[in-house]
Amino acid sequence: MSLLQKIVPPVRARLARLHSDERGDVPGWVLITLMTAGLVIVIWALAGPALSGVFEQAIARVTGF
Repeated sequence: MSLLQKIVPPVRARLARLHSDERGDVPGWVLITLMTAGLVIVIWALAGPALSGVFEQAIARVTGF
C-alpha cells in the first residue's frame, strides 16, 4: 500500500465532514439576518420621527441666516 493510498481516505473523510458542517450553518445566518433586519425596522420606526424633527430643525437654522 502506497503512502498516497494511506493519506487520501482520511483526507477525503475530513473534507466531507467539513462540507456537511458548513451546510448546516446556513439557517443560522438566515435567522441572524432576519433578526437584524427586524431590529433595524423597529429602531427606525421608534427613532424616525425624532430624527426627522432634528434634521428639519437643523435645516431651518442653516437656511434662516
